[in-house]
Amino acid sequence: MPLMPARCEMLPLPSRQVSLRIDGREVARWHAAEDAPRPFLFPLNGPSGACLTRMGHPGAANHDHHRSVWFAHSKLLGIDFWSENSLARIRQTEWFVYEDGADQAAMAVRLGWFDGHNPAPLIEQETILILRPLENGEYLLDWQLKFVPRSDQIEFQQTNFGFLAVRVVKSISAVFGGGQLTGSTGLKGEKALFSQPARWMDYSGPVVVETDPQRPIVTEGVTYLDCPQNATYPSKWHVRDDGWMGCAPCMDGVQVTTKAAPLVLRYGLFIHRDAAPESRIEAAIAAWQMIPVYQVVKGTRPHHQWELQGIAPPP
Repeated sequence: MPLMPARCEMLPLPSRQVSLRIDGREVARWHAAEDAPRPFLFPLNGPSGACLTRMGHPGAANHDHHRSVWFAHSKLLGIDFWSENSLARIRQTEWFVYEDGADQAAMAVRLGWFDGHNPAPLIEQETILILRPLENGEYLLDWQLKFVPRSDQIEFQQTNFGFLAVRVVKSISAVFGGGQLTGSTGLKGEKALFSQPARWMDYSGPVVVETDPQRPIVTEGVTYLDCPQNATYPSKWHVRDDGWMGCAPCMDGVQVTTKAAPLVLRYGLFIHRDAAPESRIEAAIAAWQMIPVYQVVKGTRPHHQWELQGIAPPP
């Protein structure tokens, strides 16, 4: 039987890295080595191949914790998992699934939230990441997150910082480049969008295609999608014209997670060409909502320790 290469791949690499690929081209890379305080995704490449995110703030060294696309929270039992000013760390403790396919690829891992003193994690975070290609080099990243506490109950306290954040490349920033921050309400810019509810938030702007010897400039962007099943949907947002955006479900109050009913969150990232019009974003949302909700289960196939099982069909 001839070899049929998978269109979508999750390729494990040394140092706890995973390359996310479509048609053999890397579109993003997962980093979970212990030389950083928490896992992150970098690069996050646009359809042209240009990177759309960056490591750190363009003008502030005290924001080096801004690692492209990352998970964190600033107040878990009063412990700061957001900055790099505490001993708190988020570590990948186990991988479950690296799955390739024609229509999508999937990765499932377990992350432990460690306070820096107790060797046992305060929370175990099950993270399922789905890579789904769209047309013209665009694609979706679907983040399915479940937070299971070691104790019976634990609170993520009120804060603007957490859970999933995106730091765009300098040229897309409204302050440092020529980009534009736009919300689903049609409002634009930090002043109009900060602390306001929205179904999605988009950062689009010019990027240089470094893989082309002519270094052309194209417009591309990232749309960050809130899920209707999230408890605070449409959530309020912590956004900045300097180039970052984060959905803030704890902005107005705590989020409680328990062993019996763990906190479940879902977010999407739509990576697109141009300054995508609302119609294209809504079409991407429709495609995103067709991705099932998954859970990690014991494997039933030979040589598969774990598998992903769909538990909620698309609407």
